[in-house]
Amino acid sequence: MMTLEQIESAILQLSPDEFEKLMKWFADLDYQRWDEQLEKDAADGKLEALAAEAIAEFEAGHCREM
Repeated sequence: MMTLEQIESAILQLSPDEFEKLMKWFADLDYQRWDEQLEKDAADGKLEALAAEAIAEFEAGHCREM
């Protein structure tokens, strides 16, 4: 396994095209992990309080159209 320092060094040696591809891959991975965590949190009921608060704010008329 590579160390973080080795990975950083390898990234600095990438061509601009390879670096762009790495950035896209990394962003896609980050979005995928974010989605997985959000789905897990929703399934675990961790978002219920936030949803209830948002509904209460809406019903109280504290929301505006954007």
